[in-house]
Amino acid sequence: AALTVRFLTRRFIGEYGDMEFIYSHNLTVDGREILFHIWDVPNSQEHAEDGSSEEKRIQWADSFVLVYSICDRASFNILPPKIQFIKATKEGQNQEKVPIVIVGNKRDLQHQRVVSSEEGRLLALSLDCGFYEVSAAE
Repeated sequence: AALTVRFLTRRFIGEYGDMEFIYSHNLTVDGREILFHIWDVPNSQEHAEDGSSEEKRIQWADSFVLVYSICDRASFNILPPKIQFIKATKEGQNQEKVPIVIVGNKRDLQHQRVVSSEEGRLLALSLDCGFYEVSAAE
């Protein structure tokens, strides 16, 4: 949620509840106006739901940004099955590669890091995804 709000407003808000939101945002990219619809789902909420809710979100989306905390190994470890589920759901229908980006957040908290940048890059490479490390706070 912090990364989504930073993208939309350029502000950092550190604390969020465990709620799901859909945001709409216009942005000009390479001279073209693009309308983003962002369905922001906290990870803890996804675990509490059945697979049909998650599948509905996957069908709705055109691309995916999966965010983990570099300070939380569990948030990183859930990415491979989640990405495989997304690919099976989206690519099974039309055989087109679905755009997926893995983002390691909290780069500003190096002293608490438990997932190395190299691990993130290797995971992205092995799953044919993009990869970035960022800090929503900075």
